[in-house]
Amino acid sequence: ALAAAARWEEAPALPAAGTDLPALLRGLPATDGLVAEAPPNGATVVKSFEATFTRAYQMHGSIGPSCAVAAFKDGTLTVWTHTQGVYPDRKAIAEMLRMPPEQVRCVHVEGSGCYGHNGADDAAADAAVIARAVPGAPVRVQWMREQEHAWEPYGPAMVTRVRAGLDADGRIASWDYGLWSNTHTTRPGPAGALLAARLIAGRFPEPEPKLEITPSGNGDRNADPLYRTPGKRVVWHFLRDMPLRVSALRALGAYANVFSIESTMDELALLAGADPVEFRLRHLDDPRARAVIETAAEAFGWSAGPLAPGHGRGFAFARYKNHAAYLALAVEAAVDPDSGRTRVLRATAAIDGGQVVNPDGMRNQTEGGILQAMSWTLYEAVTFGERGVTSTDWASYPILRFGAVPERVEVRVIDRPGEPFLGSGEAAQGPTPAAIANAVRNATGKRLTDLPLTRERVRAALTA
Repeated sequence: ALAAAARWEEAPALPAAGTDLPALLRGLPATDGLVAEAPPNGATVVKSFEATFTRAYQMHGSIGPSCAVAAFKDGTLTVWTHTQGVYPDRKAIAEMLRMPPEQVRCVHVEGSGCYGHNGADDAAADAAVIARAVPGAPVRVQWMREQEHAWEPYGPAMVTRVRAGLDADGRIASWDYGLWSNTHTTRPGPAGALLAARLIAGRFPEPEPKLEITPSGNGDRNADPLYRTPGKRVVWHFLRDMPLRVSALRALGAYANVFSIESTMDELALLAGADPVEFRLRHLDDPRARAVIETAAEAFGWSAGPLAPGHGRGFAFARYKNHAAYLALAVEAAVDPDSGRTRVLRATAAIDGGQVVNPDGMRNQTEGGILQAMSWTLYEAVTFGERGVTSTDWASYPILRFGAVPERVEVRVIDRPGEPFLGSGEAAQGPTPAAIANAVRNATGKRLTDLPLTRERVRAALTA
């Protein structure tokens, strides 16, 4: 009955399919924020590397779509939801319905995967709007797959540009880094952060994102390299408006920033004629950073020896947020030149999260982070046309399947008794895309700079 009665007004609101998204982003009005800088050391740059890296919009891709139950009784609204933030959700729903917050209660219930900021808050708002219209009756709202894929807040697309130089001794002498993206989190937010509030009569405006440079970072998370980089300048070109709705996806900006930095480190190592692991170590003073690199390399069996044709080694390192867990990762990947398919065969990581309480939990988090970031890196990109998102199912938005999981994923946990707990849930997300891209570079001689590293992009690079 609703489908028969509904009347829709729809107008083109997004860039056309095939739009050069990186060029579009770099052409948008931006507010510049200085993330980090360091003075030059007086060394002369004799070799340099410059590249632009990109990351597509990516979705949470929760296996189960969002759901909520709400009931309005005796002037009180209760919402059962699998949101990550019951208090922000309560505040936004109360504002949307113009109810006192004390008359709204959000109860967390375990549901399908909710991490970062996916559609769970919006399903809760949908249920709340309907429940108030039918007092006394519980209302269950279950999003369908197409709704979750098309309407959840995505991880923002990003563009980064790196210009780095080496001195005559093969050490970094300059580092200029810029990133283009908007905010990577819209929770907590006012009513306008909810889809229902934007679409109902008397709609609430979308909250205006603001540039904020903080120690934990946002789009700029991990944009400041931990390495010794004299002559450093890191700038966030903050974009207030981007085409698609965005919010928190695991690691925020660290995924693309570490990918860009660690890809550049490998290229600089090649210019310096140095082993990638040794090159990183020569630019690190932090003994714990050095320890995870050395541990991962040793456990992997890192060497310069020959591999099978089409196989390559890749290495990457980061300290998440520059103050959380240290992680280094080595991978072996095989690239099929005919199909362009990249297969990660094995991955070995070392992680230092401070004193370890639950080593199995830390390994599980790290293994999961590697596999999810591997899925982002090889497959995942939101597609859209003028009238909306077009990647609305698992065929148009593929993710890592069991058949593509590496033969072996090994995680070495470095325990630091008495040291502070650092947090290790998202430490693997940044190094993983860089390690894979560096393995592809090692296998093929081609540097791919656009995420995801799809078969089509790999095949195009090999035939260029």
